[in-house]
Formats: sequence, structure tokens, C-alpha cells
Amino acid sequence: RMHRRLNRTLNSPHDHQLLALVDVSGFDPGEVTVTVKGRKVKVLAEHEEEHTTARGKEYSYRNITREISLPPGVSEGEVTYSL
Repeated sequence: RMHRRLNRTLNSPHDHQLLALVDVSGFDPGEVTVTVKGRKVKVLAEHEEEHTTARGKEYSYRNITREISLPPGVSEGEVTYSL
């Protein structure tokens, strides 16, 4: 699971607020991209597999896209995430 955290310096450097949880189980860390732009956090996870069968090649593709708006008073530079 990906934990999106807003690191805010309020009363202590350990005061965190959770913005969103995005379940990306089944995706490798390299298949997950997080961008922060235009006061929005975008999480994109993409996975593609190729299988060879008796009838030829088959492909499977999965993706997750989530877009979360930043709350008022939170700057883009304060956003961090962990996987």
C-alpha cells in the first residue's frame, strides 16, 4: 500500500497528516509513479504482462490512477509518500 503523507511542521517535526491510502498491491515499486503538480497529487500504477500460449501471445494490462487535491494551506513541497 502506498501511504501519502503530508509532512507539516506544526508543533513538532513528527506531526504528520495522512492525505490518502492507495492500494497498489500487485504492482512493483518501479511501476508506481507519484507526481505533485497544480495542487494535485497523482498516483499512477501500471503493470503489463506478456504470455506465450499455444495460440500465440497474450497480453494483460492493469492500471490504477488516483488524483487527490491538496487541502488549503498545504504546499506542494510538503508532500511526501512511502510505498
